[in-house]
Amino acid sequence: MSRVRVHGFSISLDGFGTGEPQTLESPFGHAGERLHEWMLGTAAWLGDSGSYGIANDLVKRSNQGVGATIMGRNMFSPTRGAWEDESWRGWWGENPPYHNPTFVMTHHSRPDLEMEGGTTFRFVAGSPAEVLAMAREAAGEQDVQVAGGVSVLRTFLKEGLIDEAHIVITPLVLGRGERLWDGLENLTDTYAVSEAVGIGNVTHLRLVKKSV
Repeated sequence: MSRVRVHGFSISLDGFGTGEPQTLESPFGHAGERLHEWMLGTAAWLGDSGSYGIANDLVKRSNQGVGATIMGRNMFSPTRGAWEDESWRGWWGENPPYHNPTFVMTHHSRPDLEMEGGTTFRFVAGSPAEVLAMAREAAGEQDVQVAGGVSVLRTFLKEGLIDEAHIVITPLVLGRGERLWDGLENLTDTYAVSEAVGIGNVTHLRLVKKSV
């Protein structure tokens, strides 16, 4: 069976994966892009002008072997409720970085959205387990990536649906926003920190689901 993976999910020292408020101009609220500076400076993002090394290898690995992606509605769009304007096509331009069927979890239906580069956004309702079943079918023998946002990842971890998660702790204190660890007091009953690597002032954690 395919594995369910998380790659490069960045949080602050106080555990926030995004700031507030989310707007069209500021998808991560007052956090801006500060949570992701470790990633945005790599060669995988910038080409030869970016840095190489372990961080770059981690970014390159994120889409390898991934056949489908899952994300929450708020990761795709700043709007809430019914889709009053279906002209919105995501934050990433016409060629999003996923390049596979990408399942957007929402209670409000919308036609599939085909983008350049092989990404097709599919807007689906259902429990995390139900959406994961859809993604696994689409992925075939490849893995499924849970991209975020915070509430989606938190729920998938709480239900034990993630096999492996790469969490990046950045040297920021946000003070407000959406916190990943809320309600996950029993996380270590299901997951072990199998690796912790410091690269500069950033810490990369690898959470792995324990064998039953």
